[in-house]
Amino acid sequence: MVGFIKKLPHDLVASFRSTLAEALEASLLLCIVDASDPTCEPQLEVSRTVLREIGARDVPSRLVFNKIDRVSEAARAAILAKHPGAILLSAKAPEDVAALRETIIAFFEDAMVEEQLVLPYAKQRLLSDVYEHARVLSEDYDATGRIITVRGLPGAITRLRRTLAAS
Repeated sequence: MVGFIKKLPHDLVASFRSTLAEALEASLLLCIVDASDPTCEPQLEVSRTVLREIGARDVPSRLVFNKIDRVSEAARAAILAKHPGAILLSAKAPEDVAALRETIIAFFEDAMVEEQLVLPYAKQRLLSDVYEHARVLSEDYDATGRIITVRGLPGAITRLRRTLAAS
């Protein structure tokens, strides 16, 4: 998420708001906080306030405290006490980055559905769309065309079905 500073000029705040309007369309927001910054809590609150003001309160998010290698064990415990479920990470630690990646993948995997699509032989040119927007689990063939079992986000599957029906 874009970092915030208190007391920004109004025209700059307006620019941030228009940029942040894209947050309303996000599937997942990662709020990255510099854990070593002594002003991280007020900055986090400003970020949350702006997100609430633009209507992004209900967009799923994960709170990530970066640079955790720069804070004491007591500070880590305090962060987790104040923000249960926060992700503590040092970008310098490959295992932390891998854990964040797995958290993101798990979030999207939970939202995915499995569907079967029929791609008629006359529409094989659309196969790349299927592979681009869903994970293909299996393919089979019958007299009507290619039968593809896919896993993807519900919106992506709906768009694929519309594309296959319209083309």
